[in-house]
Amino acid sequence: MKRVVITGMGAVTPLGNTVKEYWQNLVNGKLGIAKITKFDSEDTGVTLAGEVKDFDPSEVLDRKEQKRMDLFSQYGVVAAMEAWEMSGLTQETIDPKRFGVIVGSGIGGMTTLQDQVRVMDKKGAKRVTPFFVPMVIANMASGNISIKLGAKGPSQTIVTACASATNAIGEAFRTIKYGLADMMITGGTEATICEIGIAGFAALSALNTTEDPTRASIPFDKERHGFVMGEGAGMLMLEELEHAQKRGATILGEIVGYGSNCDASHMTAPLKDGSGAADAIELALAEAAINATDVGYVNAHGTSTPANDAAETAALKRVFGERAYDIPISSTKSMTGHLLGAAGGIEAIACVKTLQEGIAHPTVGYKVEDPDCDLDYVTGGSRPVQAEYAISNSFGFGGHNGVICMKKWEEN
Repeated sequence: MKRVVITGMGAVTPLGNTVKEYWQNLVNGKLGIAKITKFDSEDTGVTLAGEVKDFDPSEVLDRKEQKRMDLFSQYGVVAAMEAWEMSGLTQETIDPKRFGVIVGSGIGGMTTLQDQVRVMDKKGAKRVTPFFVPMVIANMASGNISIKLGAKGPSQTIVTACASATNAIGEAFRTIKYGLADMMITGGTEATICEIGIAGFAALSALNTTEDPTRASIPFDKERHGFVMGEGAGMLMLEELEHAQKRGATILGEIVGYGSNCDASHMTAPLKDGSGAADAIELALAEAAINATDVGYVNAHGTSTPANDAAETAALKRVFGERAYDIPISSTKSMTGHLLGAAGGIEAIACVKTLQEGIAHPTVGYKVEDPDCDLDYVTGGSRPVQAEYAISNSFGFGGHNGVICMKKWEEN
């Protein structure tokens, strides 16, 4: 089996459009959630979201490319290019047939879908853009990244709702581990802050309706009552260890385990006892060949919904027992909102940086203790941590559970 390391990362987030800016704002506890500006959201009853700010893809995509890509593809390509450039790889020195892409997206081009249905309704079917289908379909983020970088290996899309990016990373990890590729760009991308996106989740009573940004995304707080929609992309450049070492690459971290399963219970609600999520965590630890006692940090799914946060807390207790109370646990969504199919991508980046720098970012907004959520959620600001292994949890509608286990990189 091959070892799989991380040599590049890329981020487009509500907290910044580079990894450096994103991480700095995470550590500083900056809130990326504010009033929705993309449209008038009054009719939906939801006023807040984690929007990407000041996004300019022009350094990566020319005008023609931008017009032919939905925003979710643009976010994905820009983040992928940052990861590629950080890795130091060049197209002249790689075998393109050994270079693949696996990207997750929960929904795909929702804004284009909404806009073009309106065009058809107002102007007729023949006025629909000929680029409608290639802009909408969820596989086009991975397709566009493959085209941009000439990656001729596996090019796939994972759609498992909010677990999409984590499942994509796990499948890319396995692709290299089993010798089917040497390099993979992987992660997730999403752009669903539009009328139908907000209205649809609001109709499920899944979104927080407060007008106070500081009390909107409050994972594990007793007063939580819904998530905040976010958007953006998070990408990793994965490489087979010897491939990276041979070219003298800077190695940022290592992926060592992956767990994937299904609650097989309910369309939207997790198992209350957390057993499905716990099993996924244990699968990841088993592949990593480590014990629960070895994990020093958890990046939680932590959505700020009553059901998820209680079930995830129960899952962590099932896996770690009494030691669950001693493990630092962060919810990135407390600052970014929930990026749906992209969430696991930016949260994997947070895990890598935590292991690299020995800092756990805070879960901001936490004020009211909940007896069902009584673990250490790093609520008092960023904190130094000593961790060799970290896990990142993602759970999606349909009962999908995805967990990756990462290891701090140290030269052997």
